[in-house]
Amino acid sequence: MSLNSTPSSERIQIGFFGKRNTGKSSLINAITNQELSIVSDIKGTTTDPVYKAMELLPLGPVSIIDTPGIDDEGILGNLRIEKTKQVLNKVDIAILVIDSQSEISSYDNELINIFKEKNIKYIIAYNKSDMLKEKKPLKNNEIYVSAKNKININEIKELITTIYEDVPPNIPLVKDLVAPNDVVILVTPIDSAAPKGRLILPQQQVIRDLLESGAISIVVQEEELKEAIEACSKKPKLVITDSQAFKKVNQDTPQNIMLTSFSILFARYKGILDYAIKGIKAIETLNDNDTLLISEGCTHHRQCDDIGTVKLPNWIKKYTNKKLNFEFSSGIGFPENLSKYKMIIHCGSCMLKDREVIYRYMNAQKQNIPITNYGITIAYINGILKRSIEIFPDLYKII
Repeated sequence: MSLNSTPSSERIQIGFFGKRNTGKSSLINAITNQELSIVSDIKGTTTDPVYKAMELLPLGPVSIIDTPGIDDEGILGNLRIEKTKQVLNKVDIAILVIDSQSEISSYDNELINIFKEKNIKYIIAYNKSDMLKEKKPLKNNEIYVSAKNKININEIKELITTIYEDVPPNIPLVKDLVAPNDVVILVTPIDSAAPKGRLILPQQQVIRDLLESGAISIVVQEEELKEAIEACSKKPKLVITDSQAFKKVNQDTPQNIMLTSFSILFARYKGILDYAIKGIKAIETLNDNDTLLISEGCTHHRQCDDIGTVKLPNWIKKYTNKKLNFEFSSGIGFPENLSKYKMIIHCGSCMLKDREVIYRYMNAQKQNIPITNYGITIAYINGILKRSIEIFPDLYKII
């Protein structure tokens, strides 16, 4: 896999924050040695978060995020500030850029408090230091820089590397569940929503995990599953399906073969499977006129039979026999205030960093709003949730 094709969820996210006209964009361009961000003396040039995937040695694949000024004004300014704060839910490292000729403002202190609250490693970069006549002593996470004159650019790169603490590896997607030469069948429907000429990210990553484990992968569409099982001289250890095909795949998979979904595997991979299993129970408490939030971590073109906006609402209404209201969010636009919702159903989160996924689940927990995901929901309403987590016996007691 090339660095440019590394999924955003696997990249180190580095965000640049601060007031308008402190030189955030100029500093990004100096650090990356590329013209990634538009630079202007006019305040508020950066109006929306700008993302750029690249390699930053020695860290490797990173995503650089340039954010609007935290002191932006007016109605649009407030919206931009909200977007900036949403970025904070996903970053691994925050760079607070301050004009070194100015004092630390209330806006800067607000950001520092958020960094600490969210346990984000951060650096304070005092930009335009070439204009200073006198410099004050700095703390370990502070540095004087000049984007214009390229002062301490290599040093801030080294500081970024120093403060970044790589988290322990996630639970593997699937390779800890199989042994070398185990047969695993992956059911990957090719429908109108599938990307042309390629598999979706969860399918790619699971296949890669299985290859590394030495297991034997067989990839089929749902109509081919029965014949594929019959053609195996060795009984498959596991069938992994796209959640949309759960019902038919369950019917076509013998009971002595374990079954789960890509979405359920990703919930475990992101560390929120137990929360998602607990959250599904709320579906039994829904009443007429309750509002549910269906949230996706990425943005994509909506199809006429879209899973999030069409299929799931229809399946849930049919299962509950209630008149329900649905609202939808995508990308970084996950609401802070969740009080209006009776329940949240999230996608598999394959495009989100673990930090952001856990933040969303924890935010729901704090507000006592049950949250689950697509795969758990589809398995539950089809009566196969227990079977779909059979491979995780320690989670049986949660149901």
